[in-house]
Amino acid sequence: MSIKDLSTTIAARANSDPSESWTAKLLANPDKAAEKFGEEAVEAIIEATKGDKTRLTSEAADVVYHLLVMCAAHGVTLDDIEAELTKRTSQSGLTEKANR
Repeated sequence: MSIKDLSTTIAARANSDPSESWTAKLLANPDKAAEKFGEEAVEAIIEATKGDKTRLTSEAADVVYHLLVMCAAHGVTLDDIEAELTKRTSQSGLTEKANR
């Protein structure tokens, strides 16, 4: 599944019953969505330090999913994120960071 497909699926689940959809449940509670993203990010960091590629891959997938859900819960779409990334390609990462 592509990240775009995942984003589309997340948007479609916004109208689902939160008692039947984990995604809908998180979208209905932006604070919980943010908490889950943080938990998954920490788990990915732990796996990265262990050097287990399979576990890191699994946790990275969880991070991407929970990042998109958290953003959607706050009205930020994948298109918004892609537009921001596009703006940043016109300058070096070091310049962009210095300008924040």
